[in-house]
Amino acid sequence: MDFAWLLQSLLNGLSIGSVYAVFALGYTLVFSILGIINFAHGAVFTLGAYLTYALAVGHFGINGLLADWTMPVTLPFVPALILGALLSGLAGMAVERLAFKPLRKRGADPLLALVSSLGVALIVVNLIQYLVGAEIYSFPADIFGDLPMAVIFKIGGKPVAVRTIQIILFGASLVMLAGLGWFIGRTRGGKALRATAENADTASLLGISVNRFILGTFFISGLLGGLSGTLIGVSFGVAGPYFGVSYGLKGLAVIVLGGLGSIPGAVLGGLVIGLGEAFLPSDMSSYKEAVAFVLLFAILLIRPQGLLGGRLEQKV
Repeated sequence: MDFAWLLQSLLNGLSIGSVYAVFALGYTLVFSILGIINFAHGAVFTLGAYLTYALAVGHFGINGLLADWTMPVTLPFVPALILGALLSGLAGMAVERLAFKPLRKRGADPLLALVSSLGVALIVVNLIQYLVGAEIYSFPADIFGDLPMAVIFKIGGKPVAVRTIQIILFGASLVMLAGLGWFIGRTRGGKALRATAENADTASLLGISVNRFILGTFFISGLLGGLSGTLIGVSFGVAGPYFGVSYGLKGLAVIVLGGLGSIPGAVLGGLVIGLGEAFLPSDMSSYKEAVAFVLLFAILLIRPQGLLGGRLEQKV
């Protein structure tokens, strides 16, 4: 058995799977509060990557309204990543105000909110394409300054290379997951958020501003989406305005696989899909995008509620 290959695949799977988990948590938080899938989350993912690129690189290509536009001042990568994520959080709040709150105030069918969020997603990605074109943008190889491109060590006499971006992906994702876990489990705001998710009417009677916490949830969701979009963009490139669509579908697969509304389930689902993609044989790499849905189909045949989801009630 090639232990070097196994270790390399494990590291690859953990790094990308942790980013999937962060991205999917944005879906999970909104679903926990409103019971609705926010289809604009993939568009915020895309927006986060472009915002960080603009802040860190500051130059776009030859097409679009901002052709050959250059920012007067650019930021180092880490401040650009943080600012891009915060701006994505504000975009998430705008999605709530535009696509969800008006319908919620009217007591509209939740399906209408889902369709409304899909409409907002299409507006966002088309606006991005109008502004910067459809070219693929890649972050510079020296985006991390003097850090080496990879760390190489030997296992059984065989070299194993760990890309610097993989370490950064995994580390940043762990920080976000730990921070979110601390916020939800240890702070008054997190407890109020859980109470709102459990029963919004009861939470309101207890003095919790439900609308404020719903808006805050969309901010956190957008922040997670923008952060994960940037991390994927740095690792694989920003592949056009619609590159968030495939990751958006993969994020949906993650939350269904882990169990709808389950935060630990979203984390577990992201890691399972990341490892599944990493351990796919190299001669089958063209089928990597199908791994998430094959795993989803297999798990749901055995456990329809997902890996960590609650028991489903039979309705007749």
